[in-house]
Amino acid sequence: MIQDDELREIYKISSQEHLEKMETGLLELEKNPNELDSIEELLREAHSLKGDSRIVEVESVENLAHSIEDILGDIKKGKLTLTPNISDRLYETLDAMKKLVHEAVTDEPSDIDVELTLNNLIKSVYGEEETSSIGVEIHITMTEIDPNPVYIEDEELRDIYLVTGIEHVENIQSALEDLKNHWDNYDRFDYLLRELHSLKGDSRIMGIESIAVISSGLEEIMRMAQKGELNIDSYQNVMYPRLKDTLHGIKEIIFESTTGKPSGINPNQLLQILTFKNHDSIVKRRSAIEESFPESNDFLEFDTMDLLDSEESPEITIDIVPETPLIEETPPTAETQIVQQSPPEIKPQSSQKQQKKSANNHNNNKEEPYKIDTIRVQTRHLDALMTQTGELTVTKIRIAHFASQMEQMVNLWEDWKMGKMQNRYRKGNIYTGENDTFENRIETLIQDLKNSANDNSTRLELIADQLESKIKTLRLLPLSNVFSFFPRLVRDLSKQENKEVELVIQGEDTVADKYILELIKDPLLHLIRNSIDHGLETPEERINAGKSPQGTIVLKGYQTSSNIFIEVQDDGRGLDIEKIKETALRRGLYRPDELSAMTRSQIQALIFEPGFSTRTFITEVSGRGVGLDVVKTNVERLKGSIEIISETGKGTTFRLQLGTTLATANVLLVKIFGITHAIPIEFVQTSLLVSPDEIFAIEGKQTINFDNSAVSVAFLSELLELGVSQDNTTVQRSIPCVVIHIGKEQFGLLVDEVTDTQDVVIKPQSKLLKRIRNVSGSTILGTGEVCTILNPQDLLASIQKRNLTGKVARNVDAEKARDRATILLAEDSIATRTQEKRILEGAGFEVVTAVDGLDAWHKIKTRKFDAVVSDIQMPNLNGLEFTTKIRQDHQFSELPVILVSSLASDDDRKRGAEAGANAYIIKGKFNQDILIETIQRLI
Repeated sequence: MIQDDELREIYKISSQEHLEKMETGLLELEKNPNELDSIEELLREAHSLKGDSRIVEVESVENLAHSIEDILGDIKKGKLTLTPNISDRLYETLDAMKKLVHEAVTDEPSDIDVELTLNNLIKSVYGEEETSSIGVEIHITMTEIDPNPVYIEDEELRDIYLVTGIEHVENIQSALEDLKNHWDNYDRFDYLLRELHSLKGDSRIMGIESIAVISSGLEEIMRMAQKGELNIDSYQNVMYPRLKDTLHGIKEIIFESTTGKPSGINPNQLLQILTFKNHDSIVKRRSAIEESFPESNDFLEFDTMDLLDSEESPEITIDIVPETPLIEETPPTAETQIVQQSPPEIKPQSSQKQQKKSANNHNNNKEEPYKIDTIRVQTRHLDALMTQTGELTVTKIRIAHFASQMEQMVNLWEDWKMGKMQNRYRKGNIYTGENDTFENRIETLIQDLKNSANDNSTRLELIADQLESKIKTLRLLPLSNVFSFFPRLVRDLSKQENKEVELVIQGEDTVADKYILELIKDPLLHLIRNSIDHGLETPEERINAGKSPQGTIVLKGYQTSSNIFIEVQDDGRGLDIEKIKETALRRGLYRPDELSAMTRSQIQALIFEPGFSTRTFITEVSGRGVGLDVVKTNVERLKGSIEIISETGKGTTFRLQLGTTLATANVLLVKIFGITHAIPIEFVQTSLLVSPDEIFAIEGKQTINFDNSAVSVAFLSELLELGVSQDNTTVQRSIPCVVIHIGKEQFGLLVDEVTDTQDVVIKPQSKLLKRIRNVSGSTILGTGEVCTILNPQDLLASIQKRNLTGKVARNVDAEKARDRATILLAEDSIATRTQEKRILEGAGFEVVTAVDGLDAWHKIKTRKFDAVVSDIQMPNLNGLEFTTKIRQDHQFSELPVILVSSLASDDDRKRGAEAGANAYIIKGKFNQDILIETIQRLI
């Protein structure tokens, strides 16, 4: 962890920006591989991240950034082609770097194996390691170096590089000499590697690429030596002379780049030395020269290049075969074969303290909510705030003077009451003017106080308004802060689903409150996942439907005077109304007559019911079986609404309407039973007086004619279950009615009185009152009265339920039934069976266990079960066979079956779906939330 608080905060912000820009740039480079500007931008960001990480000594991120920089450099030079495989590994490396940055600024273990990540990156880009019976040949891949000399133009940089470069080389030479006699001195290895790394970094900054590449090769050789892949004999007899000669060549290139005098050194020949090119001939020639010139060590160092055959082309890889294998070969087990199908699992290399901390956090392994910790502020906004602060100081002084005047007034009043002032007045001790009277003095002082109070109130109101406006401006951030997360997501998920998807982003410059951006990310994430998984067809299906094989998702933001709108639109298959009806009937949510009475938009809105899905098989992509009710809940937390626009075969649009701020709200105040309630003004279409004669019934619904449309109405007091203050059916006076609109839906609320509109400050609610039907919050009015802020979406649901059933529907019986649900658990491992049983019982389910599929098949016939949770790999009857038997028996055809297995391939999932399972949970990704959410969604 970075110890310096200021550096830690700066590094957190800068590194996150660099990583986000690198991800965006990589996405752009994938679309336009020949766009040099994208490569240049990526190289700059990687280089900056590497430099920042070096300064704060976060070596893990520095090393990974350096490797990415090298790969991008090779792509730019045309020596590498950006393939999908290379892109995938670069993205994985960026993800690892994000976790390492988080570790560096929070001290929370990242569980990232940096060496493994680096090796996977190099192998994916430059080829797999070759294995042999005697060990593993390690390839250190470098590119051929430009032999043309480079002269540093900047005089100051030239002088600095000459001093630091030579110092690094001499320190490296000293460390190499020490290692000849102290091979087990690991501190010396660390020191040597640091010096090599610094020399490489300095050289690259100065543009001396030849020394940077050669230093990188030296660095890799010494890392292998440090890990025991090179023994002392090989080092003393073979490596040490080569390293000395290479360092001498580096020193000559440093002089050449800082003095302009030719060194005669070809850096590619230095590479030949490192790669043992013509190794046998070099040794023989060196031996002959050593015999002839035993004291001429300097000569040998200067003329080593002459020992090489200049006509030979330079080798670009270092092949070192260790004497002992690096990887212990073991026969693959079934478990290891499954693991090998996925990217290698990242293992932590942390201290005992970190491992303990990681273990403590294991049970809470949930993704952290998106949070914006810092906001960049333009200086003009700060200047404006400072100006208002000055005005506030002046007003504070004026109010202090006003308080002094008030004190004088109080003293005069006290004197008056005690009769002192009359006595003093008669003696002429205070007032000397003939026309001065005590009453005039009091009147003048009162008038001054009145004027001061009005003036101060006006000034304070003006300052407060401007401060509020400026502070709100500081919290406004562009939607691009959130939208930038989704191009990478769409790329990965479309690839996973074998679909072609283009994401089009519009209106990313639209600004919204920081808190809105933090809470809107998850709903948008869920909607985009849903579009990819449910909405868009496969390329084959699209071609058969006469569409382009590539689907399109449009993520758009725009703003009105009082609202922010965000749309997620796809050109996919659209919502299937009949399937939605079938699912509603199957789930027992509505009766056929109730569904027939619903409008198209009301039926489409059913997809937001908890646990509602037309899919019979749950996938990881669209949310592990968690329905769109999660999206609706989160949008409502933002005082917003969600509207669906869908046409079968043409696509679906989810339109989110959000308020511009969550701290304050403009509301319409209404009264029932003398109690004031507030309705957010953005949902109010109008208010009007309705005569009882104008209320009529359509199919049992209370209705009025509004703008030539039939609009359902209800008494607000009844929707809030507060009772009826009078006989609403016989009342003769006109009734105030507030018409509410949510998307395309309209309804009317009958109230006792409509009083006023007002800006209110929303007060945070107690966690005990976090989710009360029909209520979204509360506020305190200027009168001191506590006022509830109503939730229009809940009121719409309440009036729809009321119209369908004749009363406000309640789902208590369904909730009780869910609490009594019984689960059949089939698992042959006693440890796993015990753990899963505890989880299910802890969630309120009754659990019956079975030791294998055959045992479960016998028990399923003994009583009624609400769901089956089964392993796949079991004796006697495996989970797939058990599921097939369940589906073949008509009495169990609708029984939800959830498979929980370590088999993680797409083929395994497909076999589960073909057998008839409703959900497939991978044990490697298993946690109790997934299991509980899935069961609740299915039953």
